[in-house]
Amino acid sequence: MIQRVLLALALAACASPASAQTDQTSGSPQVDYLTRFAFHVSLEHLFSEEERFVWDANWGGELDIVDYGVGRLMFVANYQTILGSEFRAFDPNQGNYIIEGSLSARLPAVELAAVFHHVSRHLSDRPKRFPVDWNMIGGRVRGGTTRGRTELQGRADLRAVILKTLVDYRWEMEADVNARVAIRPRVSAVAAGGLHVIGVDGTRNRGTQFGYRGEGGIWLEGRAVAVELFLAAERRIDPYQLEFSTATWLTAGFRISSR
Repeated sequence: MIQRVLLALALAACASPASAQTDQTSGSPQVDYLTRFAFHVSLEHLFSEEERFVWDANWGGELDIVDYGVGRLMFVANYQTILGSEFRAFDPNQGNYIIEGSLSARLPAVELAAVFHHVSRHLSDRPKRFPVDWNMIGGRVRGGTTRGRTELQGRADLRAVILKTLVDYRWEMEADVNARVAIRPRVSAVAAGGLHVIGVDGTRNRGTQFGYRGEGGIWLEGRAVAVELFLAAERRIDPYQLEFSTATWLTAGFRISSR
C-alpha cells in the first residue's frame, strides 16, 4: 500500500506540469512543481514515572509536489523514536512513522484538502512480528491570519479508517492552533494547543478516546532555520502500541524547523 501511494505521488509530480501547462493569455492558474519544502527536528524529555517513556524525538518534512494555483498536491513524512531507560540510559523502544498525501483547494479564507493518512508503529530492540498500522482518508481545513505582531495558524482534520491491523480505531479528529507573538526582531513568544479524539469499534472494551497537548515557549529565528524552546503538557492516547491506554506527562524540549 505504501509503495503504491509513493509511486502515485511521484507519477503525479512528473505528469502534472506536462499535462497542465498554463496558457498565460487565458488567465488559467499557473502550474509549478516542487514549490515548497519544510522540515522539522525535535527532541523532548518526558517527565514520566514510566521507564519506557523518557525521550521523544521526531524528524520529518513537508513537500509541495505540484502547485496548481488554486491548490496543491502535498506529501508529508514523519519518523518518531521513543526512548526509555529499561536496559540502558538511552534505550530506543519504538519507531513510528507517518506518511501522508493530500490534494487541496484554496479558498479566500481557508485551504481545504482531501487527505490520505498512514501510520505504522514498530518496536525497537524488541521482538514483534505482527504489524500495528492503519490507513485513513478524510478532510482537512487550515488557515491563518496576522494581526499586528501576532500570527495565528489553525488546522482541523477528520478522518475515517479504511484499513487497520490490531488497533480498534474507527475514526479520528485532530485539531490544533498555534500563536506566535513578536517580542523583538527574530524573537517571539509561542503557544500551541491541540485536541485529539479517536472513535473506537468496541472490541477493546473502551469508549471514545481523548487526548490533548498544550505548549508554550520562545521562538528564535536564525539566518537559515528557527529554534523553538518549549514546555508542554500532554495526554497521549495509546503511548505504547501493544497496550490500549492513555498517559499524561509534562515535557521540555526544543524544535528546529525551516522558517
